[in-house]
Amino acid sequence: MSSQRLVAIVVLWAAALLPAAAQSSRFSITPDQVASAINGAGLHVSADQVTLLSNIVSAAGNPGLKVDSIEKWADQKLMVRLECANPGECLPFIVAVRLDGAQQERQALSARLQSVSLPATPRATEVIRAGSMAVLFLEGPHVHIQLSVVCLENGSIGQDIRVTTRDRRLTFVAKVLNDSAVQGRL
Repeated sequence: MSSQRLVAIVVLWAAALLPAAAQSSRFSITPDQVASAINGAGLHVSADQVTLLSNIVSAAGNPGLKVDSIEKWADQKLMVRLECANPGECLPFIVAVRLDGAQQERQALSARLQSVSLPATPRATEVIRAGSMAVLFLEGPHVHIQLSVVCLENGSIGQDIRVTTRDRRLTFVAKVLNDSAVQGRL
């Protein structure tokens, strides 16, 4: 009788610890890690200039990040696309970087931007880029759903691309409608 109790206690204890172990398998990527990766690409920014557009997680505790592209976003902002050096650790993501300082600093930053090796610009026919946000319209017989999604591939109008929900739990194949909308089926 006592051995059955002991087994029951061990099973309950293991069941209580299992969800805690499962939750610890994802690690948040911090603005400090992003700033360090951007600094490694030749731009000098601090963590307080970096704005994460969503909660970014990695399978590794301290993933190696690399800058994929840098684009001017607004008058004093840059859009930086990053990815993990090991593709299995995280999905590509985008952050906003706020520019601070006087006009001279912005000009120096612009000069450094031109010296950074960036991938070629997308073809003119591609209207949507990997990492950009879009609205997914899902159509069914009696259902019409709109979801905010992140594009996983570049695409031109009429092309099928993969998109994922913002929490990265669901992935869909959708047809590109324009630069901010895609359509899928249920």
